[in-house]
Amino acid sequence: MTAARFDELIHPSTRLSLVATLAAADWAEFAFLKDRLALSDSALSKQLATLEDAGYISTERRLDGSRRKVRARLTDTGRHAFLGHIAALQEIVAAAAPPSDPV
Repeated sequence: MTAARFDELIHPSTRLSLVATLAAADWAEFAFLKDRLALSDSALSKQLATLEDAGYISTERRLDGSRRKVRARLTDTGRHAFLGHIAALQEIVAAAAPPSDPV
């Protein structure tokens, strides 16, 4: 079980959506991520670079015919950080829940 740990790097909605998408896949193509998250090339590149610098994702560049393609995957460090962040969010929400009504 992953310990709850709020992660400021993952928390912004764009990065959280990106990491959540990668958590559900082995590898994801740049074009797929761009469409799914409705980001521009430069915005997605910036988010990928930030997460890669932190060791949360790895990217791979390869040639497909004459086109250069990029794909990304979540690293073990990134998956651990994501699961810890989700656990922290669940703890925050659970603590904020109103008390149940007495019957």
